[in-house]
Amino acid sequence: MAKAFAEQMRNNEIGSLSFEERLGLLIDRELTERENRRLSTRLRTARLRLTASVEDIDFRQNRGLDKSLVMSLATNHWVGDRQNLLITGPTGVGKSYLACALSHKACRDGHTALYQRLPRLLHDLTISRDDGRHRKLMAALLRTDVLILDDFGLVPTTKEGLRDMLEILEDRYDRRSTIVTSQLPVASWHESMGDPTMADAILDRLVHNAHKIELKGESMRKTRSAVDKPK
Repeated sequence: MAKAFAEQMRNNEIGSLSFEERLGLLIDRELTERENRRLSTRLRTARLRLTASVEDIDFRQNRGLDKSLVMSLATNHWVGDRQNLLITGPTGVGKSYLACALSHKACRDGHTALYQRLPRLLHDLTISRDDGRHRKLMAALLRTDVLILDDFGLVPTTKEGLRDMLEILEDRYDRRSTIVTSQLPVASWHESMGDPTMADAILDRLVHNAHKIELKGESMRKTRSAVDKPK
């Protein structure tokens, strides 16, 4: 407000406005600055892997991406309803980008988000048991409105990792929203976990209240590389 007031004082035409109008401008400026700072904090805390936005999603590529579904998800109704989002498809088709773009939009709309590569997260949780950080890490995962678990099924998961995954999803079920990306189709997730009992429990908390996006096609990195090659 002080900066806005100083700008008003340098404006020769400000005298044409009433006191109430000038005060309203100062308050609007303060509210905008506060929201910008809050948004910057949310984005910094989210640690999104990619700089992505819904406005920059490429719908021209033939990869099975339904624009109407993405635009519906961008309203964040699924976050308010505490639903999940499962994004599957081969490597390079834009799973992580889409997850980060929708999480970025959630941050813009006032929600918190956090990006995690699932293999690294499970490794960190194992280490945290020895250094006393485990409870704090789990609490942070629960508090986040939108949790991205990237690269599900990329590497084999230990029994301890499956227990941690179940605990995360159990804590978040019907309380927060989770995005999972995977190169494996959802139908293969159960078998990939190697423990039928744990797999049943994990998928029960993850799949049944989830929106699903199944991408297809060649790697966009490969396609763009071919386009960018000198002719």
